[in-house]
Amino acid sequence: MRLVILGGSGSGKSTQAQQLCDRFEVPLVSTGDILREAVVSNSELGKFAQPFVERGELVPDELMIEFVKCYFSSSPFGGASLKKSDSDVDMLYSSGEANYAERALGDRVLNLRNFTEGCIPQQDFAAYHGWILEGYPRTAFQAEELDFLLDELGQKLNWAIYLQVSEAVMVSRSLGRSLPDDQPEIVQRRVELFYDRTIPILEYYDRRRCLLTINGDQSPDMVIENIISLVG
Repeated sequence: MRLVILGGSGSGKSTQAQQLCDRFEVPLVSTGDILREAVVSNSELGKFAQPFVERGELVPDELMIEFVKCYFSSSPFGGASLKKSDSDVDMLYSSGEANYAERALGDRVLNLRNFTEGCIPQQDFAAYHGWILEGYPRTAFQAEELDFLLDELGQKLNWAIYLQVSEAVMVSRSLGRSLPDDQPEIVQRRVELFYDRTIPILEYYDRRRCLLTINGDQSPDMVIENIISLVG
């Protein structure tokens, strides 16, 4: 079973993703957890991601796409590299923040090993019959690139599960958590980005007939029962 869990901040993605992993005995790939751990450990990836996380912004598509490719790849990290677009570079320089990221992006080419080394728990995906991906994709472009990657790996996404909750629920649940980046202004920015950048993913997966929409404004037990009844 290969599933993508979609939803806004506070929609219950992490809770449901973990329960699905236990149910299907597959590994969890949580890009949000990996990024937060990277920030805490002050790794190369963490130094780059920190300013985006602190502002409630999305980490640039190109880095996240290459990051996920590296995670799912069975080959060594080797010389994988990431070329940044002019718009990404200009965005960081104009922000007046993220000095580390500005210096890295100034070269236009980032060595992916610097960002992933020590941050990606190595998984033998061949030993499992699937995986649960939570926190990615966050944009329609990332969703499309994920499909390209799975085609290359000879894998197929079974379902994209969208946990639908209202904006008010997203905000109240997020503010009730103890994560350091769950501050009111950051939460509000993440909600804004969700509607602006993430909602188009639903249209993408709906066209591919693999979207399941679940009412996330229920108890966790009810949500997981609804999911299981649909995915089998």
